[in-house]
Amino acid sequence: MNYQPGYEASGSEEVCRIAQDLIRIDTTNHGEGNAVGEAKASEYVATLLQEVGLEPQIFEAAPGRTNVIARWCGEDPELPALLVHAHLDVVPADPTKWTVDPFGGVIKDGMLWGRGAVDMKDMAAMMLAAVRDLVRQGVRPKRDIVLAFFADEEDNSSQGSLYMIENHPEVFANVDAAISEVGGYSVEVNGRQVFLIQTGEKGILWLRLHASGATSHGSQVNDDNAIMALADAVGRIGREPWPIELTATTEALLQRLREIGGFSEDVDPREVTAATGSCAAFVTPGLFTVANVTQFNAGYMANIVPGEASAFIDVRILPGQRDDVLARIRELAGPDIEIEIYHDVAGTETTFEGPLVDAMADSLKRFCPEADVAPYLIPGGTDNAFLAEIGIRGYGFSPLLLPPDFNFPAMFHGHDERVPLTAMVFGQAVLSDLLTNY
Repeated sequence: MNYQPGYEASGSEEVCRIAQDLIRIDTTNHGEGNAVGEAKASEYVATLLQEVGLEPQIFEAAPGRTNVIARWCGEDPELPALLVHAHLDVVPADPTKWTVDPFGGVIKDGMLWGRGAVDMKDMAAMMLAAVRDLVRQGVRPKRDIVLAFFADEEDNSSQGSLYMIENHPEVFANVDAAISEVGGYSVEVNGRQVFLIQTGEKGILWLRLHASGATSHGSQVNDDNAIMALADAVGRIGREPWPIELTATTEALLQRLREIGGFSEDVDPREVTAATGSCAAFVTPGLFTVANVTQFNAGYMANIVPGEASAFIDVRILPGQRDDVLARIRELAGPDIEIEIYHDVAGTETTFEGPLVDAMADSLKRFCPEADVAPYLIPGGTDNAFLAEIGIRGYGFSPLLLPPDFNFPAMFHGHDERVPLTAMVFGQAVLSDLLTNY
């Protein structure tokens, strides 16, 4: 499929049909090992690759928890291989909060609706459509392209990329870089298209805080109330004014946005990132630590003061700041609050330079000549963080040319998740160009 400026997708294009099929396979990941549909989705993906002569392998981490890997051999096996990856699982969707069936793959208003439309079955479809089309044309890439479709990214990746790294590292032989989700999409700044390429992501700390106190009848005076102690602790953590601390990525991003938006050097960085519109929800949190209370558990009857209370804090940390942030949280919590580290992922950051970055920029500009590109640091986490543990540099590059008024961040884990059809056709074209020329 050759995208041309002004092209309007109908939904009949192969990339749209594959994405629609994937959405119709319910791959909900409820967490803690409870997931459905990944095996069915893996079989579908493997079949599409087999149809064009590739030889995908399916790796089962646990019953029903499957990963698909295929190597598309290039002309020069000595060149470092490129990993292109997506995850097939999705977060739960409450159908009562949607205006369409979240697993119906509905096409309306020029968009494909459904859970996974942007996170990230659109990218899986763009990968599959691009590779299938290129193989059918007889194209052979310059270097090996490793295609990976992982399970379990929406929980902790233990059945997905982490399982593959620990048990089958051979599939990543000679890979030095990877591209995946939450980057390569467009924002409009001062009337100009800017594509944000993700060159880093914040670290993750999921912390369980626990307080103990005296159990008593609700009618009694209780000066050792576990709920009150915990509430005070999480309140202090939640209200902490974490300072702006720029990394190499955010320094470069701000410089580019100041040039495009006409901002002076003394303008607050948050005002600069606000110029990215609704996508500031992704961009601004890359400037500082974010700590949110996400769960609070205590009590079992209205007339009993419980002796135990617990809460979860989701902390997203700039690369290199983990130990300092954890020490500050312990200080804010106080000496009587126990803190257990439930999930710990290091932040990552790579450079916005080199042949791969140049190739991504060139491929974008081939279809959007006036476009600018800039690096950014995403506030969430992807499988790239785990791949970094074996030396693979990760970039977010799921290219989408989006309407200026499209609230892209709101689609992630939100109700009525959807993606413009034409954006996927554009993405397939850009990926095809990149895989051909890099």
